[in-house]
Amino acid sequence: MFSMFVMNPVFSVIALINAAAYSVYLSGRKSVRFGLLYLIPAMLMLIVINPAFNHQGATIAAYLPNGNPLTVESIIYGVMAALLIAQVIMWFSCFNKIMTADKFMYLFGKIIPHLSLMLSMSFRFIPRFKAQFNKVKEAQRCIGYDISVGGIVQRMKNAVRIFGVMISWSLESAVETADSMRSRGYGTMKRTSFARYGFEKRDGFILALTAVLSGYIVFGCAMGYADFRCFPTVKMTPVTALPITVYVCYFALCSMPMIINLQEDRKWKYLRSKI
Repeated sequence: MFSMFVMNPVFSVIALINAAAYSVYLSGRKSVRFGLLYLIPAMLMLIVINPAFNHQGATIAAYLPNGNPLTVESIIYGVMAALLIAQVIMWFSCFNKIMTADKFMYLFGKIIPHLSLMLSMSFRFIPRFKAQFNKVKEAQRCIGYDISVGGIVQRMKNAVRIFGVMISWSLESAVETADSMRSRGYGTMKRTSFARYGFEKRDGFILALTAVLSGYIVFGCAMGYADFRCFPTVKMTPVTALPITVYVCYFALCSMPMIINLQEDRKWKYLRSKI
C-alpha cells in the first residue's frame, strides 16, 4: 500500500531494493531474468514516454521536434512513476510466491468462506491452465499446427485452434470440479476447515511490530514528512531528524520478510549441523 500511494524517492528506493532482494531470494535466476527482460525495459519505456506527452514543469531542458518543451520535472516524474510500478510488481511477485492457496484459506476461510474458496481455486487454476496450455501447444506442434510456423493467417488459425482446445478443457474441468464438490456434500451443511498453521507468540510479535511501524509511517506521511512533488517545480521535505525516523521505520518494514527468512535459514542450518 505504501509503494502504491506514497511517491517519494527515498521510499521508492528503499522499497525497490528490498523487494528486488526478496524476489531474488525467493525465485533466484527466474526473478533476475524477469527483471532484465521485462521490468527494466518497461521502466525505460515509461521514462521515455512520459516526457514526450507530459510537458508540465518550470525547468525546460530542451524542445522536441514538434515544438513541445521537454521539462526536467516531467523526466523526474517519469522516473518516479517507473520506480513505483516496478516496486509494486516486485512486491506482488513475492506475494504470489509466498501466499499459497492453503495459507489464503487459513487466513480467510472462516471470515469469507465462499470468496476465499473461489480465490484459492483461482490460484490453483492458473498454474494448471499454464501446464495444460504447454501440453496442448506441444501436441499441436507435433501434428504440424505450430503457432510459430507459417504466415500470419496460418499462425492465427493455429492459435485459435489451441485457444478452442483450452476453452473446452476449462469448461470440462469446471464441470468435473462442480460434480466432485457436489458428490462430497459441499453446501449441505456448515463447512469445517483443516489448517496446518497456528497463531503463535512470534506471529503476534511480528504482527504488533508491523502495526507499530505502519502506524508510525502513516503518522509521518500525514504530518508531511514524506511529501514530494514534481510540478510545477521539484520540491521535497527537508531530510531532518523526524523524516529520517520515518525512512528508518519504512526500511525496517520492507526488510522484515528478508530478515525473517535469513534468520530461519540460519536456525535451520544450525539444527541440521547438530544431527
